[in-house]
Amino acid sequence: MSRRNFLTSLFAICLCLLSWGNFMPPARAMGGILPTKDLPAPIFTLPTNTGTGKISLADYAGKWVVLYFYPKDFTSGCTIEARKFQQDIGKYQQRQAEIVGVSADSIDSHAEFCDSEGLKFPLLADPDGAVSKAYGSWMGIYSMRHSFIIDPQGILRATFTDVNPIAHSREVLTELDRLQSAKL
Repeated sequence: MSRRNFLTSLFAICLCLLSWGNFMPPARAMGGILPTKDLPAPIFTLPTNTGTGKISLADYAGKWVVLYFYPKDFTSGCTIEARKFQQDIGKYQQRQAEIVGVSADSIDSHAEFCDSEGLKFPLLADPDGAVSKAYGSWMGIYSMRHSFIIDPQGILRATFTDVNPIAHSREVLTELDRLQSAKL
């Protein structure tokens, strides 16, 4: 194997590991600068798989939003994470919180993924990474595994960059409970 092929293979392996577990600390992540907590969350409008055309952050005014970014539909870590959010959807609804997923995949891919996994929350298509970049969650060709909690006034209240797909929904629910019980 030539040195170039070896380095290319090594780089591909590293990207795979990063996409599944996002092992890089946020300061060194290629995703860019994360938005600042306790300030207005970056606004967005993106096409969705739900058939409603586009969804904006403004559509969720007055509600808590769990905005999660993930690398790719139908991959193991992303499927686990989505299933866990779906499994807990009733708990989010009890807390007046909406789940919204974002990746670079197309709306057609999102629709197939939602149908395949029985997902009842919207997935937004961010093919050029504009919104992922605004949230410091872009890795060149796909979104990084980051999540954010946005309060009913549109203020960013929590950021998750070291996401374990298996435990993440529980972590988000715990933080959502803490935030909702705090006097912000």
